[in-house]
Amino acid sequence: MRAEILEKAWKETWPAPAKLNLMLRITGRRADGYHLLQTVFQLLDLCDWLKFQPLKEDHVCLKSPLAGVPEATDLTVRAANLLKNYSHYPQGVEIEVEKNLPMGGGLGGGSSDAATTLLVLNKLWNLNISLKDLMQLGLQLGADVPVFIYGVSAWAEGVGEKLQKITIPEQWVVIIKPDCHVNTAEIFSHQDLTRDSKIITIADFLAGQQRNDCLEVVRKLNPSVKQALIALDVFSEAKLTGTGACVFAQFDSYESAHKAYNALKSDWNVYLSKGMNTSPLKDKLVLF
Repeated sequence: MRAEILEKAWKETWPAPAKLNLMLRITGRRADGYHLLQTVFQLLDLCDWLKFQPLKEDHVCLKSPLAGVPEATDLTVRAANLLKNYSHYPQGVEIEVEKNLPMGGGLGGGSSDAATTLLVLNKLWNLNISLKDLMQLGLQLGADVPVFIYGVSAWAEGVGEKLQKITIPEQWVVIIKPDCHVNTAEIFSHQDLTRDSKIITIADFLAGQQRNDCLEVVRKLNPSVKQALIALDVFSEAKLTGTGACVFAQFDSYESAHKAYNALKSDWNVYLSKGMNTSPLKDKLVLF
């Protein structure tokens, strides 16, 4: 990258988009205990925003650490250190994160922040690591990180790491974040969880087979998720993303989505967003 372009890139603010799981089927379980899944990821225009400042010393740090999260365990710091160790890059970086995505809601905020860190530092540090290798690195940080590196709506299988591009209508979305934290491990270990769903095809999904096998267990264990589903279902079919806690509904027009958002915002932590088939980060990176 030419020096003047690199200087401009260091001054940029970089998006880390949210995601929804539009469907989640559990089709089996491996010998190591991991569940076999079929799911569909769609990205949103709702984003965290990251900035990076080069450091001459060999050190990775946050400009403003998140309350209650030790800096060394923050996913952006772990991602930067992982990339440094992999590439033997000799210098450091300070990372600034503007958090807009709710934590623990199933929108992938931490994973997306990590993916943005890997993709942007790969560019800023002029490492030229392939997308495939970055996705493998990202998988060490979390199962959802590779889809954010992939950067497009995706059909996913295996434990969520086998990705295939899929095109989905880019509808408006209203999201409610209930005031609770869903323990993913508890959901996946629950005796009532469906683990033998029939394997379907992309065509089946597009034809309307879009259930979430975690929904009933999450609804049973978390009354606030149940209430959020009831509240949102008044306006359009309410669904759970991943294991939650966020629930969402899709709308064909901004007007209908905004009407639901306005009706719900006084009682709930609610977001209005739009589905995207290509990550805004992917679009921005090609400019540098």
